[in-house]
Amino acid sequence: MSTEQTAEKFELTEQQKQEVERQLAIIRRGAVEIIPEEELRRKLERFVVTGQPLKVKLGLDPSAPDIHVGHTVVLQKLRQFQELGHTIQLVIGDFTGRIGDPTGKSETRKQLTEEQVKQNAQSYVEQFGKVLDATKMVVNYNSTWLVPMTFADVVGLAAKTTVARMLERDDFEKRYNGGQPISLHEFFYPLMQGYDSVALESDVELGGTDQKFNLLMGRNLQKEYGQEQQVILTMPLLEGLDGVQKMSKSLGNYIGVNEPPNEIYGKAMSVPDELMLRYYELATDISLEELEALRTGLADGSVHPRDAKMNLAKTFVRMYHGEQAAEEAETYFKTVFQKRALPTDIPVAEVDKAAYENGEANIVNLVYDLKLAESKGEARRMVQQGAVKVNEEKIDDINQSVALQDDMVVQVGKRKFAKVKLVSRI
Repeated sequence: MSTEQTAEKFELTEQQKQEVERQLAIIRRGAVEIIPEEELRRKLERFVVTGQPLKVKLGLDPSAPDIHVGHTVVLQKLRQFQELGHTIQLVIGDFTGRIGDPTGKSETRKQLTEEQVKQNAQSYVEQFGKVLDATKMVVNYNSTWLVPMTFADVVGLAAKTTVARMLERDDFEKRYNGGQPISLHEFFYPLMQGYDSVALESDVELGGTDQKFNLLMGRNLQKEYGQEQQVILTMPLLEGLDGVQKMSKSLGNYIGVNEPPNEIYGKAMSVPDELMLRYYELATDISLEELEALRTGLADGSVHPRDAKMNLAKTFVRMYHGEQAAEEAETYFKTVFQKRALPTDIPVAEVDKAAYENGEANIVNLVYDLKLAESKGEARRMVQQGAVKVNEEKIDDINQSVALQDDMVVQVGKRKFAKVKLVSRI
């Protein structure tokens, strides 16, 4: 495809012009930048005239097995492109993932093994199906074209940019000026990501704002290889439940796509009010019309923020677990939190009374043994924070012991429960 095609002009009917504007409005939703938007308009004009869909690329390195709502911001944009009739090119970085994206890193990133990358990649593809229409997406693995490259190919690729250009990247520049090491292989990461766009002849590439340098590298390399250049679309990084830092599992401010329905619903109810519309806009599948009606309703007081947040929570559960799970999660939340009643479906945990001296258990040990905390350290913190209840009575002394009884209910936080069933394993 020649670069002249970018500037090709089409004579559009009034209906076709309206369709281009409609698609642009949907594509602009939540986007930070479209570089350059005029080229995207021309590509859309070509689409409405010829019916040839745009090839829209998203590259992801499978660095962890699970994704959270923050990751789905770009997936929601891909879903919109799908619904507009375009082709989705998902690129799983099974090769680049072995190096690791240095973006935002203050030191060389630990390389993943091939087995880790394969396991994470499979998990990613399964979870993408919760947001995207899996029957209408093309999944590519960049090892397909990167592994066969000869050393001569790699040298040729490296010759298409400069060290000075690489050091324009904020993270590289900071590390260089700070005297911190930059491994040579890290320079190849943006080159390889950019070459993915050459291999697939992508029309549009999506990414977070932190990926702008890498996305532009693809655009530049396409020009070097004589291809029509892709348009860059950057999406914002979604703040987590703390309302400050970007959503991250390591910070604990996330909503996981694979988490249980009640957990997703409960976490969504803790989204700060001032971020609620942002979550709707970036991470849900509601329409532009529904979004604007909600925005207006919250502004004029006709929609109560609590109701809007409950609908947000229900929407997330519906998207990831289905309608029935969403209804059940809402009922659970209303029962437990609004009516202050215990849920009716508390998991039963078998406890061997003989394993505890005098039939009593230290509260920290009990919480850990019931698997209501991942470690005794976490159990201790939850007790100290006043987040532990036994039969609805708060316990905040880590040295307190409780008498074990059948059907006693232990609660940790707002969403974790266990009902004790005493058994004898002698």
